[in-house]
Amino acid sequence: MAARPPQNDTSEPDSIEFGIAALADDVDSADIDYPADAREIARALNDVSVPIDASGNSVAISDALDAAPKDRFDSRRDLLETLHPVFEEFRAKASKSLMGRLRALVPF
Repeated sequence: MAARPPQNDTSEPDSIEFGIAALADDVDSADIDYPADAREIARALNDVSVPIDASGNSVAISDALDAAPKDRFDSRRDLLETLHPVFEEFRAKASKSLMGRLRALVPF
């Protein structure tokens, strides 16, 4: 016998952060003095793996910084604005791959 879930559950569903939204907290807690170059940022972030989509794909921050059009950043905002299109490109590539397509079919 199964029980129905409570009807008055007002809790919000869990959300999944990826891209710069997932990276922002790491950047805030890292010891980064701007202006900073890509190597300093990757080291300060311990080359964190950043989720790029809801399917679980991720990219190392060093790889994202290598793909960025510049390697020196004047501020936190400059860093995140530069990385946004880079993460979008990685996300697009991941969704076109065979593994990306298979992950999209699996509901978990």
